[in-house]
Parts: sequence; C-alpha cells; structure tokens
Amino acid sequence: MTPFDLAEPRSLQEAIALLDRDDPAVRPIAGGTALMLMMKAGLFRPQRLVSLHRIEPRHAAVAAEGGALRIGAMATFAALERSAAVRAHAPAIVRTMRTLANVRVRNVATVGGNLAHADPHLDLPPVWIALGAAVAITGRNGQRTLPVEDLFTGYYETVLRHDEIITEVTVPSQAGRRTAYLKCTARSADDWPALGVAVSLAVADGRIADARVAIGAATPKPTRLAKAEAALRGAAPDDTAFARAGDAAAAEADIAGDSRGTAPYKRELLRVYLARAAQAALEGAN
Repeated sequence: MTPFDLAEPRSLQEAIALLDRDDPAVRPIAGGTALMLMMKAGLFRPQRLVSLHRIEPRHAAVAAEGGALRIGAMATFAALERSAAVRAHAPAIVRTMRTLANVRVRNVATVGGNLAHADPHLDLPPVWIALGAAVAITGRNGQRTLPVEDLFTGYYETVLRHDEIITEVTVPSQAGRRTAYLKCTARSADDWPALGVAVSLAVADGRIADARVAIGAATPKPTRLAKAEAALRGAAPDDTAFARAGDAAAAEADIAGDSRGTAPYKRELLRVYLARAAQAALEGAN
C-alpha cells in the first residue's frame, strides 16, 4: 500500500470537516473490512483516511422507540446480531447474520460502512429495503434522510458526496409484517450470494395487504421490484400468487451475470427463490 495520512477525530462534526467534497482520495473509514482489501489490491490509494472510531459513542447505539429501530451507523454487525431490540422488532436482520460473512468480519464491519461501500453482492441492503428502512446522511450542509433503495445509484455507487457520512439507519415498526431473506450461494453458506432475495408481507383477511420485494447480487445495485410487489398485493398468499410474483420479478429485474452465474441462470434463480422467500416470510413469526 502507498503511504497515507490517518486522522482520528473525536466528533462527527470534526470528521466531516476533515473530508474534502472535491477529493475522492480523502475518505472516512469505519470497520475497514472492504476498504482495506481495496487498498491492498491497489484499487484505492487514499491521500487521507478519516477514522470514525473515536467519534461520539451514540453513533454506535442500537435502540427501539415505539416499535421502530434506530441504529447508529457505527454499530457493528455483531452488535445487531446480539441486540435484543433488533431480535424483538426486526428478527429478519438477526437471521440474515447467521450466513453473513464470518464472525471475524461481523465483529468489525459496521452498518454505515457496509451501506456506503455499495457492493451489490452484500446481504443486508435487500433486507433493509424490504423492511422499509431509511438512512440519515450528515454533511457540511446539514442532514438529509432517504429510503435505503434510493441510496444506491449503480455498481459500487451511491448518492453520497465525498464530504458526507451515513450516521443512522431507521427501521419503522414491523407490526403486522413478516419478512424473510434467502440467499443462493455457489460455495459455502456464508459466501457472497449469486442471488439474495428479501420479501416482506402484510397479510389481512386472508389476502396480502402489502408487499415489499428487494434483491441483490443478481443486479448492478440492490433493487426493489415494484412489479413483483404488485403481483402479490391483493392476492391470496398461496403458491399460485408466489409463482406469479416470481415470474414478474424475473421479467422486471435488470439481471447481470458474473463469476457466480450467468444472467439466464440468475433469472431462473430469482423466479424460484422469490417464491421460496415469500413462503418463508409467510411462515415466519414476523
């Protein structure tokens, strides 16, 4: 790796002041699980890294407020996995952690860093989208909030400016909803997926009142599938509706092939796994 400066500010505002809106070689670093690999491979050569480890502890807090969750961006995956609040209000996150990378990564990787990295193969972004989560972004011009699905603009790309930092993820109350995430891997269960599918359903009076469907790994960015959702809304929660939604998803999604599978293969995976994820959500506790 080439030499670089390392700054260790003690507050969020100090960290933001050290960033440079016009210089992508100045970047914040949280867990560093992805950034360090890019640096070792020579894909990123920073001029300065701004470490977030010494900023206010509240930015790593995880708390429930009236059924909703407020998750500081510096919270680690291990903290989410162990959190009683997350287990009670969004257990799909805890279940996802069981096959997300390995315990060494989960002990270090952070919620905000994972989202900012915007690797389309990551497991959590589709889950956040299915849960209706939003991110708070703080920069020199103040704070803005947007749905997680609007954070990503392309392959490893987000709406973040170089002087902005993700500071919090909020998950609305999931009362009445059931959510599941399924991944298909060509290797071990904790490997990056060839496809990841998250489905959240609200069922009332024997019908699907609302549905949220999101996928990752098979598309250039984590993607919400509106046509698949439309195919589910108002339908009886049965195999016929799930198969119809799978067909709609396969026709709608912008599938990209890679080393884990060709585009036609992933399209067929999406058709099958969306139906399975919907059934898993229906059978889940919430």
